[in-house]
This record gives sequence, C-alpha cells and structure tokens, in this order.
Amino acid sequence: MDALPKTAADALDPKFSPLEQLLRIMARLRAPDGCPWDREQNHASLRHNVIEEAYEVAAAINSGDDDNLREELGDVLLQVVFHSQMASEEGRFTFDDCARAIVEKLVRRHPHVFGTENAADSIAVLARWEEIKRAEKGAASEASALDGISEGLPGLMRAEKVQKRAAKVGFDWSELPPVIAKVREELAEVEAAIGDADRVEDEVGDLLFAVVNLARKLKTDGEVALQRATDKFSARFRSVESLARERGLQMEGMSLAELDALWDEVKRRK
Repeated sequence: MDALPKTAADALDPKFSPLEQLLRIMARLRAPDGCPWDREQNHASLRHNVIEEAYEVAAAINSGDDDNLREELGDVLLQVVFHSQMASEEGRFTFDDCARAIVEKLVRRHPHVFGTENAADSIAVLARWEEIKRAEKGAASEASALDGISEGLPGLMRAEKVQKRAAKVGFDWSELPPVIAKVREELAEVEAAIGDADRVEDEVGDLLFAVVNLARKLKTDGEVALQRATDKFSARFRSVESLARERGLQMEGMSLAELDALWDEVKRRK
C-alpha cells in the first residue's frame, strides 16, 4: 500500500485518480498525525452533515448552477468517503464494500437491462424494483406496505412517501374536494385545541399531514413548495429590512401595522 500523503504534492499526485486521491487524503486526515477535528468525528457527529449536504445538492439543482452542483456533489461524496474511512478503521466495512454493494444492487434490480426480462415503461420498472426489493429483504406476505420507509427522513418527505405507499393499495381519495375538506377539518381542530398544550402539537401535525396530502394530489412537491415559500418570504423580509434602514427606522420599535405597511410596499414593488 502506498504511504499516505504528507505534502500537497503527494496528495495531488497525478498517478492516482481523483477518487484515489480523495480516499488517501481522508485516510491521512484521520491518521494519528492528521487533523484533530477530523480525528474527533464519528458517525453520529457527522449525521447532520450528511443531511445538510444532500439539501445543498437539491438547492444547487434548483438554481441550475452546474459549478455549484459539481461542488455540492463533491461534498456529498466526501461524506460517503468519511463514513467509509471511519468504518474501515474499525474493521467493519470499506469504501469498496459500499461501491460493490450498490453495483450488485443495480445489476440485480435491473433484470430488464442486465438480464432477460422486459420492461415496457418506467411504471413497470418501479413495480419490478419494489418486488425485487421485497424479495431481497425476505418480506413476508403479511408485511406492511409502509415497510422500508426510513424514519430518519425529513417530515415532509416521509409523510409524502407514506401517503404514496398507502395510495398504492387503494387507501387514497380519488377526487380533490375531500382532500381540501380534510385540510379545513384539521385547521378547525387546531383552532379548537388552542390553549390545550397536550393537544395542539398533535392537531398541528395532523394539519401538516393533510397539507402534504393536498400537495401530493395537486402533483406538487411539498418540500419544494415550502422551500420556495421560505425563499420568497426571506427575500421580501430582507427588502423590508433594507427599506426600514433607508428611512432610518428601527424595526424592533415599530408596530405590527407599521411593519405590515412596509411589507405591502415591498410586495407592490415586486
């Protein structure tokens, strides 16, 4: 095995592929004489980083900025390499093990490409994918349609996946009006629960779940919709701050009516 890089020139040695360079650099950072911060990390301490980097990729996709997307995908790859290196040090698995597992899975779950089966369209592909997945996990006939949905997913994403799985077995409204009615019903229950700390969280959760269902029925990605709404609010709020500064106003000392007036003025300008 080649010695770990000691200098920048060693780290960037062109005889190694970029992926090999990355693996060697991470091993060096985690070495006894490496970086104190990198050596202190463990799977749990980096858990949030994995989620954050995935969202950064999504934001780069939304922006249509290829340079940013390339950078963010690299950051996600770093997380994979980081976790693999830590596991390798403990003799649990390596980066190659991760790569080999996904290679085998892709071949196994694409029998219409690497085997003799046929798939007429993407719907057939997804159906076969799920069938193979259940067989791999040894799913019994009485297993739940919701099996395999990670509890670690963000709330909006998990809610949508649960609803889609339930819809596959017919547990879904076929028309839009009852979905809208359900949102109104849940909103009324939130209003009724105000003042009751034990109930209000549950009712707000039910309302959010109903709104995710409405977004799904309207073929709108709830996560994307919420991000866009947050972006819009943030941009307008920054404009309100700027307008207040231009006029020598301190927002902290203004009434809500005065702030609303600035907000409405900003909205008219857009």
